[in-house]
Amino acid sequence: MIGRDEELRLLRELLTDTAAGNGGALVVHGTAGVGKSALLRAVGTEAAEAGFRVLRTSGVETEQWLPFAALQLLLQPTIRTIKNLPAPHQQALGDALGATDAEPQIYRVGLAVLELLADEADRQPLLLLVDDLQWIDSSSSDVLKFVARRTHDLPILVVTGSRIHSPDAYSPGVLPDLRLEPLGPAAAAELLDSGAPGLPDPVRERVLERAAGNPLALVELPKAAQNLPAHFDDLPLTQRLEQAFAARTDSASRECRTFLLAMATEPTSPLSQLLTVSSRLAGSPVTVHALQEAIDAGLVGMVDRRIEFQHPLMRSAIYMRAPVADRLATHAALAAVMDDVPGRQLVHLAAASLGPDEELAARLERFADDSQARGKIAAAVPALGQAADLVRDPHRRTALLIRAAELASEINDHVNAQMLLDRADLSVLGPVERARLMLVSDSAAFEPDEPQRRIQDMVTAAADAFDAGAGGIAETLLWRAAARCFFQDGDTQVRSMAADELDRWNPDPDASHLLTVRAYTEPYRYGADVLARLGGLAPDPQDGRTLHFLGSGSMVIGDVGRAARYLAQATAVWRSQGRLGLLARSLASSWPRVYLGQLDRAREESAEGVTLAEETGERIVWLGVKATAALVATLRGEREDGIRAVRELRANSLFPGMPFASVMAQQVDGLLALFDGRATEAYELLARAFDPADPHYHSVSRWLLAPDLADAAVAAGTVEQARHLLADLPELAGRLPSEMMVVAHAYTQAVLAPDDSAEQTCTWALTALPTTWELSRARLHLHHGRWLRRQRRNVDARAPLRTARDGFVRVGARPWAEMAREQLRAAGESSGRQNANSGELLSAQEMQIAVLASQGLSNREIGQRLFISHRTVGSHLYRIYPRLGITSRGKLATALAALHEEQSVPGSQA
Repeated sequence: MIGRDEELRLLRELLTDTAAGNGGALVVHGTAGVGKSALLRAVGTEAAEAGFRVLRTSGVETEQWLPFAALQLLLQPTIRTIKNLPAPHQQALGDALGATDAEPQIYRVGLAVLELLADEADRQPLLLLVDDLQWIDSSSSDVLKFVARRTHDLPILVVTGSRIHSPDAYSPGVLPDLRLEPLGPAAAAELLDSGAPGLPDPVRERVLERAAGNPLALVELPKAAQNLPAHFDDLPLTQRLEQAFAARTDSASRECRTFLLAMATEPTSPLSQLLTVSSRLAGSPVTVHALQEAIDAGLVGMVDRRIEFQHPLMRSAIYMRAPVADRLATHAALAAVMDDVPGRQLVHLAAASLGPDEELAARLERFADDSQARGKIAAAVPALGQAADLVRDPHRRTALLIRAAELASEINDHVNAQMLLDRADLSVLGPVERARLMLVSDSAAFEPDEPQRRIQDMVTAAADAFDAGAGGIAETLLWRAAARCFFQDGDTQVRSMAADELDRWNPDPDASHLLTVRAYTEPYRYGADVLARLGGLAPDPQDGRTLHFLGSGSMVIGDVGRAARYLAQATAVWRSQGRLGLLARSLASSWPRVYLGQLDRAREESAEGVTLAEETGERIVWLGVKATAALVATLRGEREDGIRAVRELRANSLFPGMPFASVMAQQVDGLLALFDGRATEAYELLARAFDPADPHYHSVSRWLLAPDLADAAVAAGTVEQARHLLADLPELAGRLPSEMMVVAHAYTQAVLAPDDSAEQTCTWALTALPTTWELSRARLHLHHGRWLRRQRRNVDARAPLRTARDGFVRVGARPWAEMAREQLRAAGESSGRQNANSGELLSAQEMQIAVLASQGLSNREIGQRLFISHRTVGSHLYRIYPRLGITSRGKLATALAALHEEQSVPGSQA
């Protein structure tokens, strides 16, 4: 290749790393014709010569609505080895590839594909080449993303090609990407002269200027230079290329042109089918000679025994150049030979239609109904979109588009959902359709500057839908509005409006939906009642939806212990079902675990939550688990990790409008300052979270920062100011007696108490604190010990300081443990040195793997639980063993117990 030395160097390095077992992924993106396909072909050739097995697939516009079409093409060479997989993986692939009518669950399919490829790569390193990513069907795209993010411990390299304006850019910043730029002047001239030597200087200069470094243009424009229209130079580059391609077909025979149009209309159709259709259209036999003519003209080629256009623009050029009547006839002829593939048949019947066709629209809708019933949602979406174009009634058309958008959102295809909504006529919406529309657009409509208006609109739409008889839709929309009251800290008016609307419906007072809405909206009004009713419930441990409702409702009002239990149960349900988006949401349980002192588990769950939220597009969830990860790192003494995580959090585009996350970020910054000895700065940072005019203020979550504020106030000498900021805490704690409020009240009362009542108040506070809040109890013992030392009672101070130190060591709160040690030394007692953090030995995922392996789970069972390959599990274990000083799996339990015991030993005492 000319002018791509740096790009090829990068890809060769990736191949070398992959051959050594360190795979990866790369998204190559750039404009049409810039050389993505050529680069992928080049790396494929080099990989094959280096001993790789190369698997290929590409996106095709006409197959975007055929679930797993691109995946089926990719896996075709490995299809015989599927039988070697465990039965659950065989079942998942059978569901996806059409062997059964069962519902294919995307992430179960993804894990099955990962295991299939991992087994293949164990014999021979793999290179997966995925071209025209922008046209890959959504199901295949989701599976390929799942695999691409899990190849770093496997000899598998995934390289994809996508246009810059692709609807699915494969999460830029999550997967490595390479932008392919046009060639520089010297490389462009070299490429032109190598392909078209001897061009007259005027023509050569014209081509160089018009090609603008685009390699495809440099190759193709000279071939068509004599047949281009006068206005050619005024067209955009892509259109110039399309016209250049189309001009090359003018000299082809009628049979060849008919064959090329059939192939452009259905690019993946078998050759025999294309020849049959072409013969019908031409009115005479079309044979392989037509194919040979197209190959000789450089229009198509053979790749792995498949016929392909030399470039996607060539296909679109041939299709668009054909007369409309010929295109319609080709679609009709293709539909006539596809009785055995109803999905494809309907695609072509719809494309062959001119104007409304109510009968065909009804067929498309029935196909969508059947697809949805069998779990093939990705097929239902475009069927409904095409049905909408064929109906006369604008109300029905909009209803079809909204239903299609709902289903697109259900499979996380948010770009397509928005495109469908853009086609809808909002002026004909009734109350139910308006509520459905608001539900579809909800996840992408977090306006940082108008949250109150949006919440109010959602409540109004929910009320109208309820009055129209759509109770289920109304209930879901009102819950979404209530959730915004927490995420965006809705003002008093919208909180009351949402709660009152629910009351108007006279719901079951113990319903999980009602309790959650009340917790989200009016915690100080309904808090005591919600807590009492939560205590009397016994939800089904397999009902993930109810468990998540109750867990999230408990969490936002600070009922921390119950939140952790319910969300842990919901997590187990979603994990067993392979529903990664819902699993990411329930991993919000990592946040309450922080306050229970379960820092190791909070670290593991927040790390997994960040990964899954990125993967599934759960943007709000990402803010929460990222903030938790920052807080956990800070509390564990991993200062740089905490700083980096909070920086990434603040850089997120949604952050400015999300007080639930900004208050957590402020807590991290305040604690970092406090641990660094910058007491005044720490107090000022934390105090901002209690100022209603500050963007870091949250009317409920601020109370989780109250103990930190009190500690900073004592250290900074701002106790009176802190008492003023916390003046309304006792009254609010009475109205909302959750664990969070009890701790905030008791802790701050003790820490900020005057000297004449300090010891008595501290004793009361230790009794009031929940026994499960081990971290807060240790902090209060530390405060008590410090106060005793200030009173020159060093001997008395040693016992609470020792208790504090031991508590901090148990939970892994290293900065506070060191503070306790320093105070003990000052009180005359040696406390030894801190032992290594488990995080310094094992990453969050490695710790998960080690624990599960120590419990007797096999590598495959661990892989299924964590959604990684069993071979990745094995790679992790071989790295874990030497770090723990062991040589085999059987010694893991003992090593982990010893590590935990070592971290729990406070050190020698004098």
